[in-house]
Amino acid sequence: MTAAILVLNSGSSSIKFALYPAEGTEGERSALYHGEISGIGDAARLNARNAKDEAVADTTVSGPATHHVALSALLTWIAEHSGGIKLTAAGHRVVHGGTEFTGPVRLTPAIIDKLTQLNPLAPSHQPHNLAAIAALTKLHATLPQVACFDTSFHTTQTALARAYALPRALSEKGIKRYGFHGLSYEYIASVLPHHLGAKADGKVVVAHLGHGASLCAMLGRRSVATTMGFSALDGLVMGRRCGALDPGVILYLLDEQGMSSKQISHLLYQESGLFGVSGISDDMRELLTSSDPHAAEAVDLFVYRIVRELGSLVAALGGLDALVFTGGIGEHSSEIRAQVCRQAAWLGLTLDEAANDAGHPIISKDSSAVSLLALPTDEEYVIARHTWPAP
Repeated sequence: MTAAILVLNSGSSSIKFALYPAEGTEGERSALYHGEISGIGDAARLNARNAKDEAVADTTVSGPATHHVALSALLTWIAEHSGGIKLTAAGHRVVHGGTEFTGPVRLTPAIIDKLTQLNPLAPSHQPHNLAAIAALTKLHATLPQVACFDTSFHTTQTALARAYALPRALSEKGIKRYGFHGLSYEYIASVLPHHLGAKADGKVVVAHLGHGASLCAMLGRRSVATTMGFSALDGLVMGRRCGALDPGVILYLLDEQGMSSKQISHLLYQESGLFGVSGISDDMRELLTSSDPHAAEAVDLFVYRIVRELGSLVAALGGLDALVFTGGIGEHSSEIRAQVCRQAAWLGLTLDEAANDAGHPIISKDSSAVSLLALPTDEEYVIARHTWPAP
């Protein structure tokens, strides 16, 4: 019987999962299995791959497509098909930890209640993170569960970097910049010395570019500034989220267009970003191959905002030693990386086009004043690391 940690990253329509051995040295603990339950809310399906990345499951999940049913199917599959795995703990990605939770925490009913109060700060993520926790609690009541927060990595920022120019009474109630994608940034920070040596502790900007997107400025591999703020709406253009927006637009939509807060929330979280500008898709791959001028405009805006925010973070750092691309788009889209590097060439970036097209981890020329990298992230591994052993 193999003791294992279950890692869950739960969204509205899918649950990504991984199983890691609970014993052995950290360097030996690669995922035993990983996969996804897709189609929650519609027709759920479980897919799993083993440590050799071979498909070992592709099956329909019967019954209502809820988080509870999906996780029940996953636990059944683990018991029947994983070769004798016994779960010893579960680690969860939870997007928002608020002001109180600045590191991984063993979950209790009281803590879950506090995390539920943060739902309005991350409505597209937090309720679904907590739905998986609730479902697993019912299905496996004695299993220790740990929450790992996307906001935690940014707690090293100064009070000045996190402040809004609002009345102090509101700031004291928790209205400040939190930052997100922290699990991804934590992983990249951990592997930077392997690629950059001593330069890893220098002035580094990491671009996590995917359906959600943000930039993080690091010094000493600690967060100094980031593009996301109070909510996951801020900063860059994203798949369906608008990014930075003049708050006067919200007032206009309320007062002049007669929209409700729920309508505005849906607009900003679900109808904007690449999808809203293009009118076609929130998938960068589709937009890059489209002949529609609106698709090209969406891509151009995506890149423009990255380059503009990059300049802001370089100012916060006082220079730049390395730029790292990660996330689904950052890791896989050589075209987006090339466009960003061309438009930010004034920073001393010299892209190695051949290395970039080939998907190498180092994509800068030797003559480049700034090191350029394209690295995969691994949020699941970070969660597993924080769950050994459960705090």
